[in-house]
Amino acid sequence: MKLVLAIISNDDAGKVSKALVKENFFVTKLATTGGFLLTGNTTFLIGTNDEKVIRIIEIIEEHSKTRSKLVPNSIVSEFGMFSSLPVEVKVGGATVFVMNVEQFLKI
Repeated sequence: MKLVLAIISNDDAGKVSKALVKENFFVTKLATTGGFLLTGNTTFLIGTNDEKVIRIIEIIEEHSKTRSKLVPNSIVSEFGMFSSLPVEVKVGGATVFVMNVEQFLKI
């Protein structure tokens, strides 16, 4: 038995959730916030048999896309002045952890 923990951008979470449920995976969703950009994420908890992990990862990969976003970046000059120049960063996609589960109970 495995626990798949997937952190997915809110932009993609709806598509991922629908695709997982369509293939009869039970999904628990948690609202979370990313540390770098402080943007909303959804964390999925999915318990499954070992042989189904690959399919879960395929679904997540198919429906989670990276994209570029401009974010402000504060820079201090040699005169102590602050200027805000936008920086392009990659956002979206998914971070997936697969963990062994010793016991699973549904009460």
